[in-house]
Amino acid sequence: MAIKNYTVEGMTCGHCVSSVKEEVGEVAGVTAVDVTLETGAVQVTGEDFTDEAVKAAVVEAGYKVVA
Repeated sequence: MAIKNYTVEGMTCGHCVSSVKEEVGEVAGVTAVDVTLETGAVQVTGEDFTDEAVKAAVVEAGYKVVA
């Protein structure tokens, strides 16, 4: 089980959090997504997922991974 942390820019409300959780949660291998609106922190748990797939999912939700 892997846990990776990302920082996402542009989230401003609960809907933003839901969008990111939904898109990242659909990435193959992801089992859990935890988002903290105030800091932009996104913690992803799972197996065999890639940074590229997570970043693409964040972009699909309309936001940007900055770290």
